[in-house]
Amino acid sequence: MKIITTTSELSPARTFLCGQCFRWSGDESGNFTGIVRGRKLTVTQKGDTVEIDGVTESDKKFWRDYFDLNADYNEYIARLSEDETLKKACGASYGIRILKQEPFETLLSFIISQNNNIPRISGIISRFCEKFGEKITGGYAFPTAESLRGIEEGDLAELRAGFRARYIVDAVSKINRGEIDFEEIDALALIPAREKLKTIVGVGDKVADCVLLFAFHKLDAFPKDVWIKRIMSEYFPDGLPECTKGIEGIAQQYLFDYFRNIQNKEKISV
Repeated sequence: MKIITTTSELSPARTFLCGQCFRWSGDESGNFTGIVRGRKLTVTQKGDTVEIDGVTESDKKFWRDYFDLNADYNEYIARLSEDETLKKACGASYGIRILKQEPFETLLSFIISQNNNIPRISGIISRFCEKFGEKITGGYAFPTAESLRGIEEGDLAELRAGFRARYIVDAVSKINRGEIDFEEIDALALIPAREKLKTIVGVGDKVADCVLLFAFHKLDAFPKDVWIKRIMSEYFPDGLPECTKGIEGIAQQYLFDYFRNIQNKEKISV
């Protein structure tokens, strides 16, 4: 069966290519295929219609949660549009949804993402899944922390992950020893959750906030990469406006997509 929605509710390209995930690949027609928690799915855009294909009745709720389809993004946009810069960003980057991803995969993916570009990140993750993940129809599932118990840096050499291999090993070790408990992190407020994740070697504020936003759906997390720091310096030197309170992560995605993909072609004027 399929879940059918519209591009105003879910833009596949903007959602999958805005830096929040790395295992969705698109074709020339703008259709995307991905593997999520061992499930393969295809998202097809036909004009203004988006079809999420490969859904069964039993996992329909799972996919609606994953794509955050039950949330009212029009309400978020209305709030953010109180600020003129955010209003323009929201209007240009409609259809972005914050995916609710599996925590372990998200953590390792953003550890791998450090000082890296998207094609190389995707390549490392792909090799990682092929080497350690379970073979499924159409690809490989992301490995679990338990399946990686006892892994050493040398085991990761062929991934060509560089200095990040040490961080991966430390993350796997701490999770398997119970020092990092995802249920505990989910229950914590933003700041203590961030500090807990930062006990992993190589995890700083940016990686921790990416995990908290894209896996735990803590919408007040505001990851700051080079793009966001530049935007903050130029447009929000005194900090984010009040209208973003509690949904800073939503604002981050609209700003990131707009300034990276659109503002390069059209100078913003507000």
